Amino acid sequence: MIDAAVLVTARSFDSLLRPELERAVREVRYNDLGRPLAAAELRDRLDGVEAVLAGLDDIDASVLATPGLRVVARHGVGVDRVDLEAASRHGVTVTNTPGANAAAVAELTVALMLLLCRPLLAADRAVRDGGWPVLRGSELGRRTVGLLGAGQVGSRVARALDGLGCTVLVHDPAREDSLPLGELLPRAEVLSLHAPLDDGTRGMVDDALLARLPDGALLVNTARGELVDEAALVRALDSGRLAGAALDALAEEPPSPGHPLVGREDAIVTSHLGAHTAEARAAMGRLAMDDLLAVLGGRRPRHPVTRSA
Repeated sequence: MIDAAVLVTARSFDSLLRPELERAVREVRYNDLGRPLAAAELRDRLDGVEAVLAGLDDIDASVLATPGLRVVARHGVGVDRVDLEAASRHGVTVTNTPGANAAAVAELTVALMLLLCRPLLAADRAVRDGGWPVLRGSELGRRTVGLLGAGQVGSRVARALDGLGCTVLVHDPAREDSLPLGELLPRAEVLSLHAPLDDGTRGMVDDALLARLPDGALLVNTARGELVDEAALVRALDSGRLAGAALDALAEEPPSPGHPLVGREDAIVTSHLGAHTAEARAAMGRLAMDDLLAVLGGRRPRHPVTRSA
């Protein structure tokens, strides 16, 4: 047993892994709020803690300056809510779980595209109310889909869409077959976001970008809510330039009452559940826990984003 206290804030950390973690270290504490923690809330829970198995919490410089903190193991891929510079400065190792949820998020992405093309939700509601409507949709496989980002999730989405017969266009500077954004946007009848969140991508889906899409285009975001200027998206939907949007991520989660994108007939909003499958949860939990224990045990983690000095 490692003589250390661990705080688990990730709400979806696999319950089957909890006994193993509890046997491996002296103490395990869990998130008592049932949601991602703000920095101040996290600081209040770090007394004597050496490791955090983190969800989508705000892990800023004040958190990373906590005496004795050695490792933040992200239960997921994105580290945009972790101050990596501060982590390096304070000697805190940050790890993540690349690829663990890629299949789950890719499947949700395609499902949301299909829901935008076929009015399945409206048909289900009508039948529950005693109706039997004829609701016309369109075939996803006949459309041109643009992907902004083609990492592990985007690449899986591309393969699935190719199987449906879609024309798939990719904008990703890391790929040789990447199209310039100016060439992709006017052709993208469906635009799907798979870019990481950083200073260059924050708010990238703005009025100017949306205006370059074809009339009646669809937007899908299963990445980060902050990629989208939500006020611009509302304007595009209100004007009819955009026919619909499906969002598994919002800039504010959960959204405040009266959020302008929640409850619209032309928008599907889900609760950031892309990675919430049994398989992805188990894979993310295993990778995050193994790397956390590796650092506490003086070993090198498999997936370091930063490494302590």
